[in-house]
Amino acid sequence: MLFYGSSYHVNASFECTELPEVRSIKPSRVHPLHTTHSQDFLGLDYTKPTGLLHDAKYGDGIIIGIIDSGIWPESASFSDHGLSPIPSKWKGQCQAGEAFRSNQCNRKIIGARWYDKHLSAEDLKGEYRSARDAHGHGTHVASTAAGTLVPNISFRGLAAGYARGAVPCARLAVYKACWGLGASCHDAGIIKAFDDAIHDGVDVLSLSIGKSGDEFFSSFHAVKNGITVIFAAGNEGPAPRTVTNASPWVITVASATIDRAFPTVITLANGTSSIVGQSLFYQPKDNNNWYEIHHSSPLSVSITSPLGYVSLAVKAAMEAGAKGIIIATYGLDILDFFEKCGAMPCIFVDFDAVGQINSSGDENTTLLVKIAPAHTWVGGEVLAPKISTFSSRGPSPLLPQFLKPDVAAPGSNILAAVKDSYKFQSGTSMACPHVSGVAALLKALHPDWSPAIIKSALVTTASNDRYGLPILANGLPQKIAYPFDYGGGFIDPNKATDPGLAYDVDPKDYDLVVNCESANSSCESIFQNLNLPSIAIPNLTAPTTVLRTVTNVGQTDAVYKAVVQCPPGVQILVEPSVLQFKQGKKKQSFKVTFSMTHKVQGSYLFGSLAWCDGAAHYVRIPIAVRPVVSENYADL
Repeated sequence: MLFYGSSYHVNASFECTELPEVRSIKPSRVHPLHTTHSQDFLGLDYTKPTGLLHDAKYGDGIIIGIIDSGIWPESASFSDHGLSPIPSKWKGQCQAGEAFRSNQCNRKIIGARWYDKHLSAEDLKGEYRSARDAHGHGTHVASTAAGTLVPNISFRGLAAGYARGAVPCARLAVYKACWGLGASCHDAGIIKAFDDAIHDGVDVLSLSIGKSGDEFFSSFHAVKNGITVIFAAGNEGPAPRTVTNASPWVITVASATIDRAFPTVITLANGTSSIVGQSLFYQPKDNNNWYEIHHSSPLSVSITSPLGYVSLAVKAAMEAGAKGIIIATYGLDILDFFEKCGAMPCIFVDFDAVGQINSSGDENTTLLVKIAPAHTWVGGEVLAPKISTFSSRGPSPLLPQFLKPDVAAPGSNILAAVKDSYKFQSGTSMACPHVSGVAALLKALHPDWSPAIIKSALVTTASNDRYGLPILANGLPQKIAYPFDYGGGFIDPNKATDPGLAYDVDPKDYDLVVNCESANSSCESIFQNLNLPSIAIPNLTAPTTVLRTVTNVGQTDAVYKAVVQCPPGVQILVEPSVLQFKQGKKKQSFKVTFSMTHKVQGSYLFGSLAWCDGAAHYVRIPIAVRPVVSENYADL
């Protein structure tokens, strides 16, 4: 719906508290430490004297490498005030270039490199030939992962409070491999960045990049060198088989919402009802403006993603001279696309709201509405987390033998640094640095943990519910989330500090995967028995046994019992079903056998296997099984 023509003034006013239809709007309040509220939502309380953030000393001494579009060094999020000296293990450099001096690195940004030798003149248009970020993406990602505490931040008064990263005392090493307005990332630059990061001594590598139909196998060498590598899952959801970066040695991150909303009240001039949507609309100069509604049909063009649809709808509205736009949505979780609207109201509503507007329009020759500025609403009343509509789903079209994504983290409407300001951005690109920051904290707390143990700790302690309510996945339609939406679930950083058991992987086993040819019949066994904190069987044609080994990273003496949730129509047998650990016996192996209770040609079915010690530890891994009766028939 578009608002056209001049504003209309009506001698009437309505307070939302006086409308019986509006029952959930609260006055705007300032919540300290809630700007990048995603960190608080994860339980990373900056002021609490206990918990992962405190116990890990806020990540001091850990180095996070960011392979992205560069960084804006002047941002307040990268101040080194109060930080200790640069870690002695650091071997990198601060490479000078256009508008980026070598002395612009500090004790926060300890290194910067850039790669442009493979680029054309077209690739470099509008760019800085240096590590300076012309796009903004890399700066947003870096500040989300490891930005320092910055007070008095908001976006036009919304989400007012403090900005900070997940691990505020960690150091940043920047590798600019993405260039141009579209932030295109070339393989040549990424491969060189991996090599340099390994040499430089980073602990964690964060890559909010990816493309369909390819995998970054250079990440394999980083993991073999003890570096935890985290990738974004992609933004092609909610369609299945769209997840990218599915290599088994990396952590692949899906996007989810947080418990923060920006409600906007739409008041109908006939006075009979009011509607609540969400927007970034801020206080107009004249708040008595009323707008005439004009209905518009959906865009009759081919749109490959929800992100593309919203962007094109806003562009079309502005070109048509509209005063605003109301978009009916199934929960696209991308309010940041409304930033370009400026002072023009651009609002998401659900389809019930559109029905109310249409009904009112049928009764009136001219339908007028008043748009109130958005407010910030934070708290448990906002149902969250929900998997973002745009977040790419599994299974991987290239590597279906490995369940992806691995976990979910906040990625919708995240406020973080862009150049000298702070802006909302949405995407699995925003979810990825949250996990990178948490991985850095785990590494600081447990320096002896391998990348595989860190991944296992995040997956096996992830949550499938909140306040007793299951985590939902936005899409068409909204549904209860399952492993192809979020892997093990939504990360719980504090629980990940003490997972009890861990699925560790000998890096030599990754060599077998890399060198395996798909035509080799032995590869199926190699893939299935790779010691991952998940199990995926894309072709269950006969009883199949999978091997796993767990390492006790908790109390020396412990007894764990298997708790199985079988996929419908699939029987799971775990042998042994009880694992006993004691001094000198930290590892235990077990077999998991899958068989069909009813032979049927079906799609993927989901379950889980957990090891429970009867106390604090419930070590759960997700399971995805696709029964196949005949290879000559496909049930999609």
